[in-house]
Amino acid sequence: MSRTKVLVAQEAGACYGVNRALDMVRAALRDADGPVHTLGPLIHNPSVVQELEREGVDVVQHAEERPGGTLLLRTHGVTPDEEELARRSHNLVLDATCPFVVRAHRAAEQLTREGYQVIVLGEPGHPEVEGTLAHAPGARTVSSLDDLGRLVMGRRVGVVVQTTQSRARLRRLAAELIGRCEELRIIDTICEATTLRQSAAASLAERSDVMIVIGGRNSANTTRLAEICRESCGRTHHIELPVELDPSWFEGAPVVGVTAGASTPQQQIDEVVLAIREMVGE
Repeated sequence: MSRTKVLVAQEAGACYGVNRALDMVRAALRDADGPVHTLGPLIHNPSVVQELEREGVDVVQHAEERPGGTLLLRTHGVTPDEEELARRSHNLVLDATCPFVVRAHRAAEQLTREGYQVIVLGEPGHPEVEGTLAHAPGARTVSSLDDLGRLVMGRRVGVVVQTTQSRARLRRLAAELIGRCEELRIIDTICEATTLRQSAAASLAERSDVMIVIGGRNSANTTRLAEICRESCGRTHHIELPVELDPSWFEGAPVVGVTAGASTPQQQIDEVVLAIREMVGE
């Protein structure tokens, strides 16, 4: 155990969109005249959301639930109808939607205007996917190749992608669509930070005996990181907090790798790494 090394992936943790949203909500707490709410969880990290609640930021599920004050739109985006209700019911609305999610919305709108049958590669029911679908009336979600069998394919098909999907899944979908339509247009809306984190996690997993993936269990990008790590490292564990760590995980493990989803602040990573190092005696 004393020879165990704890290595952190070169690309891990909170991305630009998450840091931007956290800066916005803390500025609102400082400057806003009245209560501050978020429309849905600001990010998919339960411990951060709970911390914000302790600081006075309540989560509302519907814009009209608590009218007045300041309302932040979550990083995953909202539908146009939800945004309209928010602006009607609150004194100030701050748009914390990740710019990469906004890009997916715009891509879906563009493909719809140009007459494509729009397919969104993503997870059904995920707030980001629901927001993207709302920008492209008639669009359908595909989460696996099996879903294509239930679609009546049009002549012209356009694809946009949930920002946290992997390019490997996009390539598989593209290969399956070729030959099913006359014209196929793909707008790659995967976030570059997602790609970098996935690549770094895969590389570290190949060299590690145990992988620890930190982030909310409701986080799509963190769940994807855990799936990628398990492909190379069977002893992969997805956790949210240091208290979930089990010393038995690290027995006979010369190298422990650590990565974290895009909704995981650096402090949370540091706390987990410190706890692991104390367990293994590094």
